[in-house]
Amino acid sequence: MTKPDERRALRAAARFYAVQALFQMESSGQTVEQVRREFETHRIGAEGEDESWVEADIGLFRKLIEMAVDQQAAIDQMTDRALVAKWPIARIDPTLRALFRAAGAELIETTTPPRVIITEFVQLAQAFFPEGRESKFVNAVLDHMAREARPEAFSG
Repeated sequence: MTKPDERRALRAAARFYAVQALFQMESSGQTVEQVRREFETHRIGAEGEDESWVEADIGLFRKLIEMAVDQQAAIDQMTDRALVAKWPIARIDPTLRALFRAAGAELIETTTPPRVIITEFVQLAQAFFPEGRESKFVNAVLDHMAREARPEAFSG
């Protein structure tokens, strides 16, 4: 049985790996199966000479990348509606596109509270873009997406 802090850390790592995996799929043309296998075999929890990779919630990792691929059109449309008209998802940085797809998958396919999802992915944006304003942009886009995907979580 894992403690709440451990479970939170495993879920955060799964989100981080999911963004990396989705980015890799888009940039390399690999399938979800190829990327999933590579991450589970060579990255998640792997120890190397020069580096070690943290453990992750494998179930959440799989769900996020599989749902992001299966639901990509719907997630991208939801993301497009959250973006300014001048910035269709195709013009967004590929890392942010992967982040929006992973977050969108979690919003539409899990029971995780939307505010938790937003917070977690904003923190990821800060990790990927420590110098930039991307985290504020991610927060605004994900808030819009969450209100569309799960309006009941924001009423009242």
